[in-house]
Amino acid sequence: MTAPLLELHHLGFAWPGQAELLDIPGFALEQNQSLFLKGPSGSGKTTLLGLIGGVQKAQRGTVRLLDNDLAALSAGARDRFRVDHTGYIFQQFNLLPFLSVAENVGLPCHFSKSRAARACQRHGSVADATARLLSHLGIPADLLNRRAEALSIGQQQRVAAARALIGQPELVIADEPTSALDADSREAFLQLLFAECREAGSSLLFVSHDQSLAPLFDRSLSLSDLNRAARAPEI
Repeated sequence: MTAPLLELHHLGFAWPGQAELLDIPGFALEQNQSLFLKGPSGSGKTTLLGLIGGVQKAQRGTVRLLDNDLAALSAGARDRFRVDHTGYIFQQFNLLPFLSVAENVGLPCHFSKSRAARACQRHGSVADATARLLSHLGIPADLLNRRAEALSIGQQQRVAAARALIGQPELVIADEPTSALDADSREAFLQLLFAECREAGSSLLFVSHDQSLAPLFDRSLSLSDLNRAARAPEI
């Protein structure tokens, strides 16, 4: 059997001076799987995503991505590993407003030689991979050189998704990316995201409080069911 893409074992985390926020005995995300993780405010979801990305280190237990123990890597190595293998779609999108649409999408390839190489191998160049992704996500070619801040919320969301997907990262993490959209727009965006993840061979970890989206995913879990720790305010 193929090993899971992401595994958590006996994971424990507490912020300094506070009670333990996360106590997760076990969790796995399979390769090429879409997973909906329900995480209401204060449940520890943002902290968990930071641990999965290697931004924070757990006090105990392990986070294994692509069979690499993130805690065993130096801070610099974790940063490089994250950009090589993980794409993020943030709730506020976090596009750089002074850059063009195409420049925003290409940023991960600027910081990751492996993602740039994968983009070039598959599509000839990072620019061609950027244009293809944006076209598939409904962004017309005449917007590629426009500043990101000039786009609508829905367009910015799709640009953020293209940035996460460029260079075929094995894991795409989406943290409440549909909170500003109406129901029809949310489902349409998700179908586009699913299609692009399938084409790239990426697993999708989608965190949201909107339980109505859960049936669209391969698998659905609640963070409160995974986490044995008593709920505490999240920093």
